Amino acid sequence: MNPSQQARDDVLNQIAQLCQQAQRQPASVQLLAVSKTHPSSRIEEMYAAGQQCFGENYLQEALVKIDELQHLAIEWHFIGHVQRNKTKSLAEKFDWVHGVDRFIIAERLSNQRPSHLKPLNICIQVNIDGQDSKDGCQPHEVEELVREISQLPNLSLRGLMVIPAPENHAAFADAKALFEQVRVQPVQLQDWDTLSMGMSADLDAAIAAGSTMVRVGTALFGKRR
Repeated sequence: MNPSQQARDDVLNQIAQLCQQAQRQPASVQLLAVSKTHPSSRIEEMYAAGQQCFGENYLQEALVKIDELQHLAIEWHFIGHVQRNKTKSLAEKFDWVHGVDRFIIAERLSNQRPSHLKPLNICIQVNIDGQDSKDGCQPHEVEELVREISQLPNLSLRGLMVIPAPENHAAFADAKALFEQVRVQPVQLQDWDTLSMGMSADLDAAIAAGSTMVRVGTALFGKRR
């Protein structure tokens, strides 16, 4: 078994064990491989091991990889901060954008999404525990953002993304509560199914709290280059 296959199997087994402890089905948690700073060759190896969803933080780096790996059926997720001058490339090249925290960004993504592509999947980034150094809207702003973004064409509003401070595991429960609060709003959200939270160091707490997508880099690829 090659190293990429072994690393992926190890992470999937860890997810399965944590789901069992939380009395959840392993299939309810999706693995997003965070491939930032790692070359296309490593992504191709991980793809050959069965991984199809990859997350990138840096746009210019990601665009090179997307071009080099266009022969593969990769689902590309942008998980970095979204700036206005990046929206056109994101709308054209990615399948998911996780870092939307303002309506103007969502509106630009909708307007710039090519008509021949499926709707762009969107997660609202929430600064769930009020960190000064973190991007994201405030929890009390989510309800209005959901109402506004859900009206835009060319987008599919899928859920929330959070990055709590290290060791602040209580924030995962807060994010889950906010996610469920939106689910019962009188807004037509056909695909509200994604709570993107948890990384290599805090998978246990995130999965226990209800994460449906974990973003794992180090445990799959090793330390950043």
